[in-house]
Amino acid sequence: MIYALLDKEVLLKRGLSLELLSKKIEMLNVPIAQYRNKSGSLAEKRKDLQLIKTYYRGQLIVNDAIELIDEADGLHIGQEDIRAFSANLSEAITAIRAKIGTKTLGLSTHNQEEIMEANGLDLDYIGLGAYRGTNTKREAKVLGEKALELAKYSKHPVGLIGGVKLNDVFEEQITYRVIGSDLYEN
Repeated sequence: MIYALLDKEVLLKRGLSLELLSKKIEMLNVPIAQYRNKSGSLAEKRKDLQLIKTYYRGQLIVNDAIELIDEADGLHIGQEDIRAFSANLSEAITAIRAKIGTKTLGLSTHNQEEIMEANGLDLDYIGLGAYRGTNTKREAKVLGEKALELAKYSKHPVGLIGGVKLNDVFEEQITYRVIGSDLYEN
């Protein structure tokens, strides 16, 4: 299953719009998409989420901005973000679940230790990567084929992230293929 990434900063760098990409992922029948904007204000992010929902009818996940959960179908958080709630990850997830309820919750992972920690948490999926190098996160450690082996440790559905292409095919434990920059191509 394809999980699209709508990264506002990447779109702006490429001279593309959220409207255009939202229409494209709707046309491709992408069932789940994540909106990411690391530098915008809450007001800008809220407006963007509303714009995306005008053109896209799939499940919309917001990255990090728990304050905007009412505008989305779920939340995706990173390792640093979860620890901002509490150093105790179970307590952190309890606090997050108190705010988002039963909406979809995903967590980024990068190695076996983080996957094993995630196995004990009330999550709906994990993101695992980076699979390949990407222009959006140059600092990301590229796992390559090792990501496919690491995915087998997860009790949660796995979204393979980082440099995944539309035509990539993976084994069953990879539930989501998180597609980013190649969606921005014509």
